[in-house]
Amino acid sequence: MDKFTALTAVAAPLNVANVDTDKIIPARFLKTIKRTGLGKSLFADMRYNDDGSEKPDFVLNQEKYRHAHILVAGDNFGCGSSREHAPWALLDFGIRCVIAPSFADIFFNNCFKNGILPITLPEEVCETLMDDAALGTNARLTVDLERQVVVRPNGEEIAFNVDPFRKHCLLNGLDDIGLTLKHTAAIDAYEAKTPAWQPKIHGA
Repeated sequence: MDKFTALTAVAAPLNVANVDTDKIIPARFLKTIKRTGLGKSLFADMRYNDDGSEKPDFVLNQEKYRHAHILVAGDNFGCGSSREHAPWALLDFGIRCVIAPSFADIFFNNCFKNGILPITLPEEVCETLMDDAALGTNARLTVDLERQVVVRPNGEEIAFNVDPFRKHCLLNGLDDIGLTLKHTAAIDAYEAKTPAWQPKIHGA
């Protein structure tokens, strides 16, 4: 998992509440178990017409947001089913941080496990960041995880909270596998002194 320390990037404003995981990545794209290749299908029903052409009004189809790495979203982002493909699709598109007034719990947890930083801020603050994001490439946001601040284009710093353990994992690029591998020596030592389990053979 890539480390997340500080990110300065264009933010895309998605001022829509209750964006569920089926809107983030529709069910028809869930046939894969790979984490790559889903970015092109991110927000597919909101992003494309039935013939596959782009809907020009959708934010990520606008030239200034095609390479956005931050998403400022509406309330209750990521509600619905628990599919982990939702953060996979966001990450594959290039989104490393989502800022919203609130998130669905499972989606929120899945973001951290996949290298995305979800930030919860009051609705009025998110509306201000939406206004900043509307300026596109003329106004970039900075998300500094180590200092736990979002820096607006005018220099104003907005503090946010993050669980210390999750912060540690993001700063060091540690997913569940990475955390386990940090204890490889202890695991090897335990296995070396623990007899391999042998099945009991009746009558032996």
